[in-house]
Amino acid sequence: MIMVIALALAGAVQGGVSSARAEDGGRQLLFYNHAYGVLDRETADAIEHSAFLRDFANFQVRSTTGAGGQTWTGRYLMGRETYIELFGTGDLPGKDGTLGSTGMGVSTEREGDLAKVTARLRELGISDPVEFRQTRDFGDGVPVPWFDAVFTTDQYDLFGAWGMEYRPEYFADPRGNTEPAAHPGDVGRERYLSDGYRDHLMRDVTGIRLAVTARDLANTVPLLKAGGFAVRSLPGGGAIAQGGGTTLRFDAVPLDQVGLRQVEMSLNRPVSYRHEERIGHSALVVGPGSRAVWTFGEQDRPSRSG
Repeated sequence: MIMVIALALAGAVQGGVSSARAEDGGRQLLFYNHAYGVLDRETADAIEHSAFLRDFANFQVRSTTGAGGQTWTGRYLMGRETYIELFGTGDLPGKDGTLGSTGMGVSTEREGDLAKVTARLRELGISDPVEFRQTRDFGDGVPVPWFDAVFTTDQYDLFGAWGMEYRPEYFADPRGNTEPAAHPGDVGRERYLSDGYRDHLMRDVTGIRLAVTARDLANTVPLLKAGGFAVRSLPGGGAIAQGGGTTLRFDAVPLDQVGLRQVEMSLNRPVSYRHEERIGHSALVVGPGSRAVWTFGEQDRPSRSG
């Protein structure tokens, strides 16, 4: 997604919005939507062909065409409100296809909240946030407005986070397979995702751990704060952000150590057993209880020089 967003920046429309902190009362405006990671080829291929994942989660492998006709193919584990997107090395062009590249989208639940986030960013010293509109092509060559988004900057190493708000045009298009609005102004994650999760064990992503550079983390913290996450620093320069039922942990590391490290998930029902599934250079542990943890261990990562 970072690659696609970067390509859209040339057509981005910059605009001012009025300060809204008094209007929204300091409530949380952004919530974890999804994250992605670029994994080694062996792990990505093992994920793509895993029978276990197809049983465990609403698992999909699909191609999407975004702005400018750019197409990407991802491996998706879809929950009730949240999901994770996985790529293999080289699946995305340029540095976005580099082993360890990651990204994360945090989205609004109410129409109009992204404008409030942008106003908060300016209050936090981000004088020129990057705003743009992403589109999606369902195969007929006609781009449909998909979501509006904002970055704190267009400069990044191998991680970037963006705030996003789904467009009403996308919800109105039946090809999106979205749900009816639960209330006026509903642009929420649960409406966007299908109820396919009900037929599987995985319910939602509750935690993400990412290793990122100090520069990429510094560019991300203002967005999380503007969105209402509670952010605290960690020894060594990392940070933890909490809000909306999801915990985001960022470890500040050198560029050659970046990457997706762990995904925590809730389950639709508790299980009495503990099952560990090795998938390429990763381990998914399910149970006991209502929790699963998927670890992408550094000890399993192939050397970039070999």
